Amino acid sequence: MKSIIGIGNALVDVLVRLESDEQLARLGLEKGGMQLIDDERQLILSAQMQQWNPAKATGGSAGNAMLALANLGAKPGFVGRVGNDDMGRFFADNCDAVGIEARLVSQGGATGVANTFISPDAERTFATYLGVAGQMAPEGITPELFRGYDILHIEGYLVQNHALIRRICEVARQLGMTTSIDLASYNVVDENRSLLRELVVNYIDIVFANEEESAAFTCGKSPEEALHEIASMARWAVVKVGKRGSMGMFDGTVVSVPGKQVGVVDTTAAGDFFAGGFLYALSQGAGLEQCLRMGSLLSQNIIQIVGTRLPEQIWEEIRSEAAEMLRK
Repeated sequence: MKSIIGIGNALVDVLVRLESDEQLARLGLEKGGMQLIDDERQLILSAQMQQWNPAKATGGSAGNAMLALANLGAKPGFVGRVGNDDMGRFFADNCDAVGIEARLVSQGGATGVANTFISPDAERTFATYLGVAGQMAPEGITPELFRGYDILHIEGYLVQNHALIRRICEVARQLGMTTSIDLASYNVVDENRSLLRELVVNYIDIVFANEEESAAFTCGKSPEEALHEIASMARWAVVKVGKRGSMGMFDGTVVSVPGKQVGVVDTTAAGDFFAGGFLYALSQGAGLEQCLRMGSLLSQNIIQIVGTRLPEQIWEEIRSEAAEMLRK
């Protein structure tokens, strides 16, 4: 079994469920997007969110994917930066509790927070305060951070720091690692399309995108057209199409897996858990269809709860179904 490590923004998710999208408008947030906010805006939002009974969980796109892997029984790692504060300790303690080797840099300042607003239709909108997570720098990316692992999963949001993500890709290539990237949010893809396409061509082996992200990456192409274009640039291409399921392409072969109709409560981490499931199956030597089905298994479970904490009973059922899936 190949080992997997992720790198991304070490964030704590603070989640609230909204009664209507009008609340988003009043907060000045675009539904379904991700907006970076500063210290002042974080203080204002934090105070406003208290009236909506927020829940708290470890977060960050790559961190969520590693959480999924740990609960499947893998022993993943995670590279990120946290503050010497309660949120930072919460993040580190959670990694230790679930079996993630946290290669965290701790420093003065505030740990990042992903303020997550869940609309009545389960769509989520992020106002992200990076805190010290945003201070990860290229000079701090050394081979030792990733050594001992075979696959590196890169959080797409890191593309907002061009020098940083270039350095990450270069070090992974030096180590001969297989690299994957989740394209993050459609607006981030749109703003950084040129660099993302360059990185995929030169460094990335596996690309995960949802319908909106794949369209942004390929300048408006349909999911099917986008899949083929991405596959011409990377070894594995995956496009998720919501309720309709997912499709992937590897070595010239296209595989589609239908979605399963479940009650959707919160789409937070759906894509992250999909990536975790896909990478878990891939690390076990599974083929493309099994990888897609494993991703779907995890994403369809996580969208039925708020946040990323599935009950252990559900994880037991998932692990049993995953083992059966891999035997086929």
